[in-house]
Amino acid sequence: MKTLLVLTIVISSFSATLAVSYKNGEEIEHKSLTLGEVLDGDRMAKSDYKIRFKENIQNHKLCDLTLSEQEVQYLREAVEEHYYYEFVINDIPVRDFIGHLEESGFVPHTHKLFLWTHQHYNIYYNEDKIIYVNVTKEHSPISLDDVEAPMTVKITYSVTWIPTKISFADRGHLIQDNSFFPRSLEIHWLSIINSMVLVFLLMGFVVIILTRVLKNDFARYNIDEEGRDEVDTDEYGWKIIHTDVFRFPERKSLFSSILGVGCQFLAVTVGIIGMALLGMFNVHRHGAMNSAAIFLYALASTIAGYVSSTYFRLMGGTKWVSNVNLTTVLFAGPFFLIWSVQNSVAWAYHSTQALPFTTIILLFIVWLCIGYPLTVFGGILGKNGVTEFNFPCRTKNIAREIPSVPWYRSHWAHFAVGGFLPFSAISVEMYYIFSTLWGREQYTLYGILGVVFVILLSVTACVSIALTYFQLAAEDYRWWWRSVFSAGSTGGFVLMYCLFYYLKRSNMSGGLQTIEFVGWSLLTCYVFFLTLGTVSFFASLAFVKYIYRNIKMD
Repeated sequence: MKTLLVLTIVISSFSATLAVSYKNGEEIEHKSLTLGEVLDGDRMAKSDYKIRFKENIQNHKLCDLTLSEQEVQYLREAVEEHYYYEFVINDIPVRDFIGHLEESGFVPHTHKLFLWTHQHYNIYYNEDKIIYVNVTKEHSPISLDDVEAPMTVKITYSVTWIPTKISFADRGHLIQDNSFFPRSLEIHWLSIINSMVLVFLLMGFVVIILTRVLKNDFARYNIDEEGRDEVDTDEYGWKIIHTDVFRFPERKSLFSSILGVGCQFLAVTVGIIGMALLGMFNVHRHGAMNSAAIFLYALASTIAGYVSSTYFRLMGGTKWVSNVNLTTVLFAGPFFLIWSVQNSVAWAYHSTQALPFTTIILLFIVWLCIGYPLTVFGGILGKNGVTEFNFPCRTKNIAREIPSVPWYRSHWAHFAVGGFLPFSAISVEMYYIFSTLWGREQYTLYGILGVVFVILLSVTACVSIALTYFQLAAEDYRWWWRSVFSAGSTGGFVLMYCLFYYLKRSNMSGGLQTIEFVGWSLLTCYVFFLTLGTVSFFASLAFVKYIYRNIKMD
């Protein structure tokens, strides 16, 4: 008995203008999608291809497609921009370009555009299981140059069934090794190794220098009173501000909320990378990472509420309810504002990137019934479990005057150094991630991503400790907020890279793509600020406690 196979066509969010129905005016039958697929802008619809198991087909007519002048122009632009289509058969993605571009740089210059009208599908099977599918072209394409509209195109296809000995359990390797997307694995690894060498040299330099300097500082500050009279009568440096260094910062609620949300994103990132390394995200699972990120963010709200409430109470805060509410909206507020603008523009352009009303309601329910209650629950745990900061020094009531410093030791210089060094550790990986998000590559090298993430955290901690030491050595005790902004300024460098990528590396244009890119770029930079700022503060806090615990106090 022959089984009818249904091919599903995926309509991408940025190619919605080119969605030409094969239904000859009939209503398209759409496939039920997961939350992640909807968020990814996918809209899967069942095609008119009639394919039966083990039944070869030769030059079968699919339809006669009549194209208007505007639709022909759309096709020309799509071919020039290398648009491709994607079919899904038995959870196997099949991709190919819709046309062909021939261009010559010699004189005379030629620029020819062609449309593929025939597809030949090779389906590999093992007994009653489909293992792999690819597409080839045997017919010559039709020219899109100097055609008169309206034009009628005959769309045909062929199917060849090929037996194979590859087992069904091993077909995932074939799907992941699809060579349709360009790969540069060797260059990727070489770039990452180069970054790792530079980062390790930087970390070694910071550790060695700080170790030697701290050793001299401890020897000078821990000298007994008789030796001190003979050696030095004046105190200076970071010991002299020991009565102010643990003075709590201003805007305690905002400060603790940043720490809470930063820890939340750290947990989400670790969870996503861990799930990816376990093989839970495959190229044929559309939107799986989007769904995982949403639910991990909701579940990690407990961490945000706990950390924020804990540090708020440790710093003497009393209005913990307001602090929990601020923690809840610290990221959700800007996200909702930017997303509202993006979704409105997508609706205006009739793009599939615009979320359906039911999906919007679902996301709101997830936040209202899971995210917000878990934030409150974590806040209650943090409020009730708090004790007190274990500071090695007491803080005086009157703050010490802070001396002036040259420009190269100012907070702006710290922000520049503290942001550039962590960004340099991820600059190579940023290209591949952006090519995945905004291009047509597929990211599968999650092991490299995990290594880069560890490097990023290590560099952030080292740079934060070094900058905090230089600040304290200049007798400036206001390290709390500066430690957050020192490494959090990496988000500013990421924003500059986003602008560079948009202007020099991408071919984006128009209102929809610009709004989408700018909106997600701003949110990405904000996440970098929250996450790395949190890592920077905790590293500086541990360092400050360490150095003041190891000196003698009067």
